[in-house]
Amino acid sequence: MDPALSEFDSFVRTRTPALLRSAYLLTGDQHLAEDLVQSALARAHRSWNRLHDSGNAEAYTRKIMYHLQVSWWRRRRVPESMTGELPEPRGGDSAPDHASQTTLRLTLRAALAKLSAKQRAVLVLRFFEDRTEAEAAELLGVTVGTVKSQTSKALAKLRAVAPELAELYVLEGTSR
Repeated sequence: MDPALSEFDSFVRTRTPALLRSAYLLTGDQHLAEDLVQSALARAHRSWNRLHDSGNAEAYTRKIMYHLQVSWWRRRRVPESMTGELPEPRGGDSAPDHASQTTLRLTLRAALAKLSAKQRAVLVLRFFEDRTEAEAAELLGVTVGTVKSQTSKALAKLRAVAPELAELYVLEGTSR
């Protein structure tokens, strides 16, 4: 087997779960998330020879995902619903209260479903991916002002539709 192909295969096997979690948060749908990751990996494969040398394969693949998601939401206006289960990272710490975790997860999923695709994308980039406003703007191909306004609108909407998530809103104060 070609060494570059072997490296790409290894990259896909090890990083796909993390890419799927991000894609799920961006799309709100497990099947769309899988499509998004598959499309991004196909494009990354075309550039693999220069990517694996630079060590930026995952960053490049995530950027492709964000750009694809932006182009998808610009192309179609389809009502969205968050179905399926939120992918969980493998492994983990001790088992906390499952009832409260489940309630929190369901509440958060319902609240995220009420956000627009743009609002969800900026929240994923800013708080799940821990990106700066400038990085999020660059990845989405929008201005920093758009990232700021969409973040503000998204957090305000979350406060309105799910006040029980108030302890999670400390994220807003962490802007970089």
